[in-house]
Amino acid sequence: MIISVGLTACHSPKKTEGLPFFNSASFSPEWISSNDGAFGQIHTIAPFQFIDQNGVLFGSEQLKGTPYVADFFFTLCPSICPKMTSNLAEIQNSFEASEVQLVSFSVMPWADSVTVLRDYAEARAIDDKQWHLLTGDTDAIYTLARKSFFAEKEMGLNKNSNEFLHTENFILVDGSGRIRGVYNGTLSLEMKRLKEDLQILLTSG
Repeated sequence: MIISVGLTACHSPKKTEGLPFFNSASFSPEWISSNDGAFGQIHTIAPFQFIDQNGVLFGSEQLKGTPYVADFFFTLCPSICPKMTSNLAEIQNSFEASEVQLVSFSVMPWADSVTVLRDYAEARAIDDKQWHLLTGDTDAIYTLARKSFFAEKEMGLNKNSNEFLHTENFILVDGSGRIRGVYNGTLSLEMKRLKEDLQILLTSG
């Protein structure tokens, strides 16, 4: 994937300056220091709140101050979602809930009820203290995915909720709601890079 190769190529500045920020759906990395005038204009994820697998409201307020990895899936997905879920489980098993949170938004919320999500979580040993499977209003989820997370990159910006959302991307978000990394969630090699980036984020911010 072009994004993955491009970001991996930026290995040296990442080590010396921390992770980049991503301000647009082009996913062009930008290293912006805190004393730069542009620092206050860095793109942030819009506030959100949906219902998790326990039937409890959960959202951006609960994630403040904690890095998280977001993805978009649906429980009936027969293709990429099982691999994505397996790879995200690797991240769950590599970090404590106090360090990193995981958030999976259903792109088929009309089918993924709380009961369905709970059964899905129990079958896959998903820790509900760390990994939140969210369902809710379709328009709200799709708008958040495309406008805030840039889930489908630039091609998703002009789509609406009548057009099905499907993406293999994992999005790394810092404790201030800023995008710090993008990864192909179907690739094991990308999970190695994600874990490395999480360590950098936890160490240097």
